[in-house]
Amino acid sequence: MTMTHTRYAFIKANWHSDIVDRALDGFLERIPAEQVDIFDVPGAFEMPLLARDLAQTGQYAAIACAAFVVDGGIYRHDFVAQAVVDGLMRAGLDTGVPVLSVSLTPHQYQETDHHNAIYRAHFVQKGREAAQAALAITQTRSSLKAKT
Repeated sequence: MTMTHTRYAFIKANWHSDIVDRALDGFLERIPAEQVDIFDVPGAFEMPLLARDLAQTGQYAAIACAAFVVDGGIYRHDFVAQAVVDGLMRAGLDTGVPVLSVSLTPHQYQETDHHNAIYRAHFVQKGREAAQAALAITQTRSSLKAKT
C-alpha cells in the first residue's frame, strides 16, 4: 500500500532502451505513475551521480535505477556493472535515501529477437521487484521514524 504523498524517482539508461524501459513498465504496475518522476540518462555510468543528486533534494522515499550493461567487445562490461552498482550503493549510503538497482549484466547476450524478448520480460519482472522493494523499505523506514 502506498501513501499518496510519497514520491519515487526512476532513472533509466538510454542504452538498449527498448529493453531497459520495460523495467519502468513493471515498476508502474506496483506504484502509481503520478507518484513516480522519471529521468533518462545516456548510460549506466551516469546513474549514480543523478541518483545522489535526486536523493539530496529530499523529495524521494526511494530511487530505482535501471540499466542493461552488455559485453560490447570494447570494454569489460563486468567492470562497468560493478562500478555502477557500487556507485548506486554509495549514493544511498551517503544520502540516507534507498537507491535500488535494476542493473542487469548478462553473461550471454546477442542482439537477436529471442534474447531481446527474454530480457524485455525479465526487466518487467525486475521492475516489479524494485517497486516492491521501494514500497517495503519506505514502510519499514516510516515505522522506525514513528517509534522515535
